[in-house]
Amino acid sequence: MSRSQAIARAADYLDSGGFRADLARRVAFRTESQAPEQHAALARYLTEELLPSAAGLGFSGRVIDNPVAGHGPFLIARRVENADLPTVLTYGHGDVVRGYDAQWRAPLDPWSIVVEGDRWYGRGTADNKGQHTINLGALASVLAVRDGRLGFNVTLLLETGEEVGSPGLHALCASRREELAADVLIASDGPRVSAERPTVFLGSRGSVNFSLALRLREGGHHSGNWGGLLANPAAILAHAIASMVSQRGVVLVDGLRPPPVPDAVRHALADISVGGDVGDPAIDEGWGEPGLTSAERVFGWNTLEVLALKAGNPEHPVNAIPPSAIAHCQLRFVVGTDWMHIGEHLRSHLDARGLAMIEVDVEQGNAATRLSPDDPWVAWAVASLERTTGKKPALLPNLGGTLPNDAFAEVLGLPTIWIPHSYPACSQHAAGEHLLGSVAREGLQLMAGLFWDLGEGAPARARKGA
Repeated sequence: MSRSQAIARAADYLDSGGFRADLARRVAFRTESQAPEQHAALARYLTEELLPSAAGLGFSGRVIDNPVAGHGPFLIARRVENADLPTVLTYGHGDVVRGYDAQWRAPLDPWSIVVEGDRWYGRGTADNKGQHTINLGALASVLAVRDGRLGFNVTLLLETGEEVGSPGLHALCASRREELAADVLIASDGPRVSAERPTVFLGSRGSVNFSLALRLREGGHHSGNWGGLLANPAAILAHAIASMVSQRGVVLVDGLRPPPVPDAVRHALADISVGGDVGDPAIDEGWGEPGLTSAERVFGWNTLEVLALKAGNPEHPVNAIPPSAIAHCQLRFVVGTDWMHIGEHLRSHLDARGLAMIEVDVEQGNAATRLSPDDPWVAWAVASLERTTGKKPALLPNLGGTLPNDAFAEVLGLPTIWIPHSYPACSQHAAGEHLLGSVAREGLQLMAGLFWDLGEGAPARARKGA
């Protein structure tokens, strides 16, 4: 009975075909949370697939209706060995984005696994069915080697609405705090910094979308007869955007800028490089906040992006001054940003520049979270991964993207450790989504090592009451 045996068993789970069989069965569920007609598939994924799988590992659980009507359910399953042992909350999501079946090249199919070299294609392989399948497989490996014991307690939380903004997740966590109480969240989603480097991240950037619209009149008017007399909403809106983000991508609205990068964050990012994998885009030098490294711009700073911009009919332009223009924008932000007042900051910025006629509509956003890199759980997790792989893991204070981590960090008050098993070029929301077999195999090994280490004892000062 040893750590190395648990790691070897986890690798054999993939090598023997067991992992592929389990993942193929899960990918076959068309759990498209963006498609109302697939709502029943979300429930079936939990009741027919995940609940029996968890029961086979000694979990007892149930499927719970979403507190937000019209959205997919949740699964809560618990495995309690002893109330005095540390408890891990682990999370995943069973829903995927739309399959876009017709966009996949032959012989690929979003609802089955097709293996080509190191790439395992299928919708959900990277986001998130492959990732929670890895974690369940690692738990099974430790249980098998430790004679049916883990040495800690586990609560499994699966949602089926992450791809539509996790409706109901925060309400569920608030109403079931006692049932979901734990010492730490250990979960997997998002990508590593690169395929070759194991990664730990401690939270995520926040995200809030907003639109800017200018509607000046009904209908277009001939640009020859009325040009020079009628204000052009596209030109005005372009100037408004240019006042908010520079031609080099620098955020110019004071209220949308973050505080300086903390020293602990800067230190953690010192050896992180962004990009370089096959399929990654080339980084545009000189774009973004000056004086920062590429890693600091993605993981330690705010970005303001224009996602879509329209005036008139771009597909079939006519010689007319358009009556209106609209831009859909997004702010990705780190901890410390005054994002709850983004509408006020935008309104004040535009009004001060004579642009009071532009309408601002802010959508509901997601908070930024970041566990301190100095937390005892962080050093423990990084040391475990390095012991297993012999590689120095990348430590990210937060993911560049957005996850519902605030439900765990703020509502439940947990330290949050995320260990992703995907990589940046996985095409997670596109046709051709895939995971890498090599990353999945290493993920199984490092999670088996991590769970084994937790069974040997939680890090000092990290357990409740210590």
